[in-house]
Amino acid sequence: MSVDISVAAHKESYQGKIRRTWLIVFSLLLLLAVTAILSIGTGSYPIDAGTIITCLSGGEVADTVSYLIWHLRLPRTVGAVIAGAGLGLAGTVLQTLLRNPLASPFTLGISQGAAFGSTFAIIVLGAGQGHMAGNEGVTFFSQAPVVISAFAGSLVTIVFILVLSAVRNVTTESMILAGVALSAFFGACTMLLQYFADDVQVAATVFWTFGDLGKAGWQEVLFMGTALAPAFIYFARHSWNCNALHWGEETAHSLGINVKALRLTGMLLAGLVVAVTTAFLGIIGFIGLIAPHCMRMFIGNDHRFLLPASLLTGSLLLLCADILSRTLIAPIVLPVGIITSFAGAPLFLYLLITRKRT
Repeated sequence: MSVDISVAAHKESYQGKIRRTWLIVFSLLLLLAVTAILSIGTGSYPIDAGTIITCLSGGEVADTVSYLIWHLRLPRTVGAVIAGAGLGLAGTVLQTLLRNPLASPFTLGISQGAAFGSTFAIIVLGAGQGHMAGNEGVTFFSQAPVVISAFAGSLVTIVFILVLSAVRNVTTESMILAGVALSAFFGACTMLLQYFADDVQVAATVFWTFGDLGKAGWQEVLFMGTALAPAFIYFARHSWNCNALHWGEETAHSLGINVKALRLTGMLLAGLVVAVTTAFLGIIGFIGLIAPHCMRMFIGNDHRFLLPASLLTGSLLLLCADILSRTLIAPIVLPVGIITSFAGAPLFLYLLITRKRT
């Protein structure tokens, strides 16, 4: 009898935890929707929430307001949601696949590799040029070379990390130091290309490397969403495998999981998401580090919930950073990459200092 009561109590406790976790996820979704409305309304021409909702629902508003919302504010906001979601998802996956809590696209040098690839496409392949009209700063003549080159740059970093992670007795700090080295290497390669480029190309690449959501249009949003959707579906289907891998490779192997295939496919998909985001928006640091750690404090390491929660948190963090970038010293708009670096660098140092050496 006491055994039945104990089982029932554990079952009720587990179900209560699941309900609380889903409540957190739905709360994040609601908060994201509110923040998105705030983001659309923020700018040199403020727009109230009622007007925004009326416009988005197909109601009648002034033509100038409609144009401002549909062609300028909304693409930027949706771009922030998708980019933040992609970076949050990639950070969660990298930390799990490498079993390294300090891993993220930025700290491992994946973003910098993608940035070098995009710079190569702009300068060497002639895929873009700088201009002074509008907020974009760079016009891409062809999207494909930029995305392919960015993915190739991120792939080099991923292959190096996979090889390094296969070596025994490699500490997590050593992997981060390798990421720092790769970041420095790709930074040097980028500067070498800029040294031999003309003034217009240098200005274009320098402006482009700033993480800036002003570059996001509907075409960029479509590309980023196309890269994010299959990656999220894949990781959602393998959430139990990620849970097993979190407890160690031996545990995952004992449950019949092909760890090498999971790690290789996961790293490639994460690299693709980061590459596409970086190719269109530039380097946006630390979102992939902050989002998973924030959610682990509330819902733990169950990837059934951690993946969507980190995705939503990444979107929320990037949206908030973008709002700050437009309001801190308005009417000047700061690159959002500056805001995320200011927020993420202290957290990274805290994790690095407090983590026990492995």
